[in-house]
Amino acid sequence: MANDADNVRVGLNGSIYIAPKGTTAPADLTTAWPAGWVDLGYLSDDGVEMSYSTETEDINAWQSLSPVRKVLTGVDMTLGFTAIELKTATMTLYFPSATMTDVSGTVHKLSIPAAPEPDERAIGLEWIDGGITNRLIIARGEVTDREAITFARSGAVGLGMTVSAYADTAPEIAVWLSNDPAWGAGA
Repeated sequence: MANDADNVRVGLNGSIYIAPKGTTAPADLTTAWPAGWVDLGYLSDDGVEMSYSTETEDINAWQSLSPVRKVLTGVDMTLGFTAIELKTATMTLYFPSATMTDVSGTVHKLSIPAAPEPDERAIGLEWIDGGITNRLIIARGEVTDREAITFARSGAVGLGMTVSAYADTAPEIAVWLSNDPAWGAGA
């Protein structure tokens, strides 16, 4: 098997999109994100971190000192990112069940509840490397971890979040679309 530097990818640019759970996502790479999907805007230059892990349980036998089998017991997929645009879409994603209202023409109020409700959303990640486009669509996801917000003059105020993917239509937890030629069946 030969190595091929043309198959090395870089996430040069991209976006995170959110929509209400159940919103139709694009089924290809050329269709614009439909109505209901909102681009979260600028993210920190750390980009987006995707994590995928599995959990297994060992099956041991009386006659063996080592496991005779492993059983898959769990799958976890997350996206981590820091939104640096402080706007209604990012603020209400970071603070679940929060509402934004206009107090006057120039004053807005974010009401942060003490006991938020679950806040499942559809999540989309799109990133581009030259002519190669990738879209990852999570039909059901929720922010399950939030980083502390730092207010300092040395950098942008960021809303660091981790989104956990939930199974939607078994067995899928997410769908990844790509026009990467290295993904071809014979590649």
